[in-house]
Amino acid sequence: MSVASGNLPPSCETLPMLFDAHLDLALNGVDWNRDLRQTVEDIRAQETALQMPEAGRRTNTLSLPELRESGLAVCLATLLARLEPQINHSFGWTSPEACYAMAHAHLAYYRALERAGHLTWIRSRADLQSHADRFAAAPAITPLGIILTMEGADPILTPDTVFEYHAAGLRALGLTHYGTNRYGGGTNSQVGLAVDAVPLLKHCEQLGITIDMTHLSDIAFWQVLEHFQGPIHASHQNARGICNWQRQFSDAQIRAVIERRGILGVAMDVIMLQEGYVRGVTPPVVTLERAVDQIRYVADLAGSIDCVGIGSDLDGAFGNEQTPVGLSRYRDLLKIEDIMLRRGFTPEDVEAVFFGNWFRFFMRILPDEESASQE
Repeated sequence: MSVASGNLPPSCETLPMLFDAHLDLALNGVDWNRDLRQTVEDIRAQETALQMPEAGRRTNTLSLPELRESGLAVCLATLLARLEPQINHSFGWTSPEACYAMAHAHLAYYRALERAGHLTWIRSRADLQSHADRFAAAPAITPLGIILTMEGADPILTPDTVFEYHAAGLRALGLTHYGTNRYGGGTNSQVGLAVDAVPLLKHCEQLGITIDMTHLSDIAFWQVLEHFQGPIHASHQNARGICNWQRQFSDAQIRAVIERRGILGVAMDVIMLQEGYVRGVTPPVVTLERAVDQIRYVADLAGSIDCVGIGSDLDGAFGNEQTPVGLSRYRDLLKIEDIMLRRGFTPEDVEAVFFGNWFRFFMRILPDEESASQE
C-alpha cells in the first residue's frame, strides 16, 4: 500500500496500541498546572497535600508515564480556551484576545514537550505512518504522537486566523463547546451557526481540516453538514440511545457522520454514559460494560465496527470521580479488550476500535508529506 492508503503496523508485543481522539493535555499542563512528566500517583499526592477542593483534583487518571504504560501511540491533543464573558468563573477567558493568547500558550506547551522528547508532532500522512511504525517496533522509547485539534473556535479571532493555526499544525477543529460562542451554538443551546462560521468552514475545507461535530447544538450540527463538504468526525461523542440528553447524538446524527465516512469516539465521561447523572450529586454506577454498549450501538447502526474508536476525554476537567466504576486511571481503558472479546467481538474488532479506525481515517484526510512541508 502507499502511504496515502496506510499500512497498519504490527501490534505491539506487550500491549495493544491505542489511538485516542480527544485528550486535553495542555489544559492539564497549563491551566491546571500539572507536571505531566510525573506519575499519576505523584500528581494525586501533590494535590492531596495542597488540599485542593476543586472537582477533578486529586483524582487524575493520566500523565505522560501513564500514557506510555497504557500503550497510547497517538492522540488528538487539544487547544481549549473557551470564551466566558462573566468573570466569576474558574474555566475560560473573558475576551477573544485572551482566548487567542491561551491557545498559543497551549501551543507553546506542546512545543516544549516536543523539544524535550516527550511528544512527536504529526502533521502529515507520512508523519503518521512513520510514527506508528516506530511505536509498534519500540513502544517503550517512542514519544507520544499528537495531532493538533481545537475544541471550540473561540481562539480563532476572525475566520482567516485558521490559516495561522493550520501552519502551526492544526488538523482538526470543533466549532463550539458548551453554550454558544462567536461561531454558533454548542451543547445545551438551541442556536445555529453564526455568520462567521460559514467562511471559517470554507477555509477548513480548503485546508483539509476535519471538522469535529462533537459539542454542536442540534441545529448547528445539520447546518455544518450543509455548509461543509470536507472530512468530519466526532472525537468524543456517545449516543442518546445510551444516555438521553442533548450532549449525545441522535441515531440520525450518528448515521450522518457514518455516511460522511467519519469516526465516532466513545467517551469515558460518565455524564455521557449514565442516564440521569448529575455532576457532583450522583455517584457513578455504570462500568466499562456501558462503554462497550456504546461501541456496539454505533457498530449496529453502521453495520460495521469500522466507524467507532476511542475518544476518552479523560481528565477533561474531571477525574475518576466522574468515570465508570473500574476506571481509576488511564491504563484501565485496556479492560475494554476483555469485555469486547467476552461479548463476541473479534480480536480484529478490538484492534480496529483501539487503533485501526482512527489511523485509517487520518491516513485518508491528513495532507501528504509534500503539502505539509510547504507550510
